[in-house]
Amino acid sequence: MDKEIKEVLIQRKINDRQSLQRRETEDFLTAEIEKYPIRQKKYWKRDYSSIEKFLSSVEPNRKRWLETLGDFPEASEDFEVEEEPFLEDEDMIAKWVSIKLFNNLRGRAILGLPKGMKEPSPLIICQHGHGSSPDGDVFGLIDKANFYDKYGYKLIREGFAVLAPLNITMTKPMAKSNRMALLLGKSLFGLEIFKIRRLIDYVSRLEKIDKNRIGMWGLSKGGTYTLFTLPLEKRIKVGIISAFFNHRIKKMVIEDPRYSCFLVTDEEHMFLPGWLREFTDSDLVSLICPRPLMIQTGKADGVSWWPFVLEEFEHSKEHYKKLKIEQRIEICLHNSGHEIRFEEGLKFLRKWL
Repeated sequence: MDKEIKEVLIQRKINDRQSLQRRETEDFLTAEIEKYPIRQKKYWKRDYSSIEKFLSSVEPNRKRWLETLGDFPEASEDFEVEEEPFLEDEDMIAKWVSIKLFNNLRGRAILGLPKGMKEPSPLIICQHGHGSSPDGDVFGLIDKANFYDKYGYKLIREGFAVLAPLNITMTKPMAKSNRMALLLGKSLFGLEIFKIRRLIDYVSRLEKIDKNRIGMWGLSKGGTYTLFTLPLEKRIKVGIISAFFNHRIKKMVIEDPRYSCFLVTDEEHMFLPGWLREFTDSDLVSLICPRPLMIQTGKADGVSWWPFVLEEFEHSKEHYKKLKIEQRIEICLHNSGHEIRFEEGLKFLRKWL
């Protein structure tokens, strides 16, 4: 047999074996992930007999969620606050604030306050998403497509204080930082959620902030942070998740032309060790319950297929129903795409905060 033909045949066999091995492995891992209901029964032991007993029953899961993200418990004792003017008009004044976290690592955010308030203002943490920013998007300076509807700016005009944290925002830098965090048994999400919690520590000391009335509202990756942070931060009393809440198993690993699947993207920071051991979106909602929560989802949004979102929402609502507080959870299902629905969210905040 000709040597060149022989090498081609050998390479074909090598490729065939690799193809089979890959497909078998993916099939096995998908099947293991889809065994989630079995693990759910093992890891969740909820007691719905009262709100107090319910909260006690999910506390071990709350601790494991913190372990999944990675805790960063030893921060600088001194905030060493730095401020920079951002925006001022007849209704509001906003500034960039920076606080010390660790050594040379600082947490940054825009803090906006309404003018003329006689009482301390309720605070909304407005979290930007992937490829966006507090100033450009949350405050609408360069949000040409109006995904965010200037919701940070508009909330201040409605009498709310706004804290808009700055997160790492692009795929490759997020992946790089997350790789380093994983080497410590932690994650970039864990570090940035720690930053949000320290920013809450700081603003809670300010006289113009009502520390007992704090909410969080994020769009897209900002919705990720909202869903991830509320289970850990009980000082946040109300949450709105826009354009992120999903059927998590399908979203992560099941390819489907009706929505984007993270498995075939380069967003490797979205893969947390142990996430789908016990923490689908509806199970994370049980760590937010009994606090009020709104889910905003667009039928035209390609990040999800809305019937699957409704399915996961119904699982989430069950926790509230069993505690007889189902009025505290709502879904805002609209016909548009990947966007903030301001009026609906504002109404929800006014009702519960």
